Amino acid sequence: MRTLIAAVTAATLLVVAPVPAQAGEPAPKTKTVPSYVSTQPGPGRFPLVEAGRAAPLVVSKDDYAGVIRVVDDLQSDIKKVTGAEPAVSHDAIPAGRDPVIVGTIGKSPLIDKIIARGKLDVRGVRGKWETTVEQVVSDPLPGVRRAFVIAGSDQRGSIYGAYDLSKNIGVSPWHFWDDVPAAHADRLYVLPGRHTQGTPKVKYRGFFINDENPATGTWAPGYFGPGKAPGYPGGLNADYFAKVFETMLRLKANYLWPAVWGRAFAEDDPLNHATASFYGVVMGTSHEAPMMRGIEEWNRHPTGTGEWSFRRNADAIKAYWRDGAERMRDQNIEGVITLGMRGNGDVSLPDGDGIDLMSSIIDSQREILRDTGLIDRPQVQTLYKEVQRYWDNGYRPPDDVTVVFCDDNWGNMRKLPDASLPARSGGYGMYYHFDYVGDGRNYKWADTINLTNTWEQLELSYRKGVDRLWVVNVGDLKNEELPTQFFLDYAWNPDAIPVDRLDEWTEQFAAQNFGDELAPAVAELLDRYGFLQSRRKPELLNRRITLDPATGEVVYNDQASPFNLTEYGEMDRVTEEWLDLARRATALRERVPAAWQDAFYQLVYYQIKDTAIIYELRRAQFTNIAYAAQGRAATNRLADTAERLFAEDQAMSDYYNTELAGGKWKNWQLQPKIGYGNVERYGPNAPWQQPELNNVALPDEIYPHLKRITVPAEAAMGVGSTRLPESNPWSSAAAPTLDIYNKGTTPFRYRVTTGAPWVHVTPSSGLVTDEVRPVVTVDWKRAPRGATSVPITIAGAGSSAVVQAPVNNPTLPARGFLEADGHVAMEADHYTGKAGQWRLLPGIGKTGNGLTPLSSGARLDYTMTLTSSGPVKVTAYLSPRNNTLPGDGLKYAVSVDGQTPQVVNITTATGANDTTMNRQWARNTSDNINRTTTTHTITKPGRHTLTFWAVDPTVIVQRLVVDTGGVKDSYFGPPESRRSR
Repeated sequence: MRTLIAAVTAATLLVVAPVPAQAGEPAPKTKTVPSYVSTQPGPGRFPLVEAGRAAPLVVSKDDYAGVIRVVDDLQSDIKKVTGAEPAVSHDAIPAGRDPVIVGTIGKSPLIDKIIARGKLDVRGVRGKWETTVEQVVSDPLPGVRRAFVIAGSDQRGSIYGAYDLSKNIGVSPWHFWDDVPAAHADRLYVLPGRHTQGTPKVKYRGFFINDENPATGTWAPGYFGPGKAPGYPGGLNADYFAKVFETMLRLKANYLWPAVWGRAFAEDDPLNHATASFYGVVMGTSHEAPMMRGIEEWNRHPTGTGEWSFRRNADAIKAYWRDGAERMRDQNIEGVITLGMRGNGDVSLPDGDGIDLMSSIIDSQREILRDTGLIDRPQVQTLYKEVQRYWDNGYRPPDDVTVVFCDDNWGNMRKLPDASLPARSGGYGMYYHFDYVGDGRNYKWADTINLTNTWEQLELSYRKGVDRLWVVNVGDLKNEELPTQFFLDYAWNPDAIPVDRLDEWTEQFAAQNFGDELAPAVAELLDRYGFLQSRRKPELLNRRITLDPATGEVVYNDQASPFNLTEYGEMDRVTEEWLDLARRATALRERVPAAWQDAFYQLVYYQIKDTAIIYELRRAQFTNIAYAAQGRAATNRLADTAERLFAEDQAMSDYYNTELAGGKWKNWQLQPKIGYGNVERYGPNAPWQQPELNNVALPDEIYPHLKRITVPAEAAMGVGSTRLPESNPWSSAAAPTLDIYNKGTTPFRYRVTTGAPWVHVTPSSGLVTDEVRPVVTVDWKRAPRGATSVPITIAGAGSSAVVQAPVNNPTLPARGFLEADGHVAMEADHYTGKAGQWRLLPGIGKTGNGLTPLSSGARLDYTMTLTSSGPVKVTAYLSPRNNTLPGDGLKYAVSVDGQTPQVVNITTATGANDTTMNRQWARNTSDNINRTTTTHTITKPGRHTLTFWAVDPTVIVQRLVVDTGGVKDSYFGPPESRRSR
């Protein structure tokens, strides 16, 4: 078998080397992890604040403006924590005081003198990119007994060092965006020794503020004031970007793509670029905005024919690009220059996609850069959507240009460097998404990121050589705090966050914002939230995506729940998981001190509680629609429930918009999330584009619309199904229930009798007002062996009905996973045996963990007992990855009992890797799963072994389902089968 698999995989298998694991009111207790700052004195410790006095802060007037500015922030932060405000001086050191000296090597005379005197060793720092050393130094300068020195290798190195001190004393990077207070400390001491954050592993690290309406676009003008340019709606001005830049630098980011839709960073406020330079931030432009000019600038000032067409309006476009280059040169803007061209409005070029055209475009841009003296500035070509075809078809930009690979907008990278190609001096970059507008549907409202999923793609990209530039679309920035900080922390040092310590990272994030005492509970909520939320975006909770059984085509239904209302208890199960999480968040909220309540609401409570409300609303909504078709008396009650829940959702948004943080976030929480798909109200783009109106208290905003029926007074009995799920002692499912309901407003009494004395119904009689669900159980000691069907008779309201109860009492020995109700379902990490190396990816799956291979010939074996023979279908549930590495697709193989493995190419079998982002891809990403099926023959009942073979290294298997004829339609598939050891 090993030889066979080796032959099958020899042409495509890429070996991935394993990465070793690394292992007035009381404020919350704090434990900044691990910190070089203490609240307790000790030998050699430098008193930052002691006895109500703060050490003075000293910076040279000759240093970078950004370094001089950050010292003022450090002054404010120390006062925020201790109440003591340190004095700030430029060059002069206050007599008799031990100072904090902040400066840049080669730019600060103070720092250079300390180095020249041999008091500060900067080997490993000098000449590095954005590197800092923090050290308590004795006799650093004449007349100075001792100083705490923060020395940076360059401007941002010094800035990061100052902000790192702020973080260590307890100031959260999110203090503005989420109103996180700092816990008070009377004393602060810096520990002796040499401290450093090291050198970043990814050179340019940052994010893209995008799709920022209606939240930022509505809130910012009111908070930051009117615009500076005529006709500009305001808000995203220099004051706004100053807050963004500060947060970036506190997170050790250095690179920004500014907002683009209807906005022009350089024009909306003439101070925007100057503010970026003042803070020390590197500016860029998105994939559709070449030569440091946002596309809105062209829309405002079209020239020539006015067409954004290089074929038909080249002279005007080149002049437009030249203006951008000259502005960059004349204003001395530090930036990364985007090359290439896309269509106006984030679409493909109107001129076609020939390589000769793209080559001509980039050659023209490079000529402009040479003419303006900018040819040595960093440049990128971003292979977004259709632009990747140029690369796939053989086009290569100049060697010094960084090639930026992209994900598919849903967190799955589409291409990674080919190790067989020559190294590029420009290296490779990555553009990733935490927020998106487009097919299958916008997701903009709340954080929906699974950290394990993100970790795996970042890890894979970094180990494949993507380390020059990382940028992530964060939407408004606020609402994506946790994944944004994780993305930037990982870009700084991937080795510091192995996958088996992701929970530690989340706890550190929680401690940073809520203190050490609350951190474990907060982290548990956030981890569970990320797992549940990543199963499906909230915006997609009224879209069901299926395959037409006749044609195999993908079919969208925007008036159906993706979760099955009846089978496997799926809708109830997923809703109750959210309600349980909301209850836990509500309970923890009671423990949060008053000063931290606003931060808790923004970073934890709102997103958990309101998502739970939406799930409960959707359950009531779709149950209401189903009940209306059956004429159930409970129909209108469920409509009332859905409208009540809609009002609760609106009340949470209203609180956010009017009361939270004293009204600071007025009109922030306006993002629609419930009315998607309403074509009659919002037009032909409604299936994927957000509703143009905000969710307001109108019943038809709950889409599909609720149903109300006229319920007669006379009682009438209905029964939900005439056949129950199978009862089986091997089943992992809950005991089946009868669904008895009333079609009238008058209650009636029911009675149930069974056709076998060993089948019981509890309660067997009672009163039905709206509906009841008696439980069906089997006395297995008395039940006959084998399969039988027992009739259950239900009588009430003058009528009766018979429901069949299938019962199967197996005769075979139980070994491994046990077949029941026509299937065996197995979570990937619950294997019986394995070969080769596999990496466990905790919580990456929709129902559990995932596994990805790290060596060739890797396989997973699963022992199972089947009660039937003949053909069976094996469905593999895989993460919806793309074919990122050289080869003709992404493959795995399955075999049963040593039969020839069946190889499946998951990207070509479904067309999911099509660069046009087709409907099958939209289904896989919306469902967050790639399901493919093979058929195998079982020769006889009994014990069998299913083997999952790794063919390509980037496959991630989540679960396997063997259908022996009983698998029901559902979103998750059947719950995991019972297992006998």
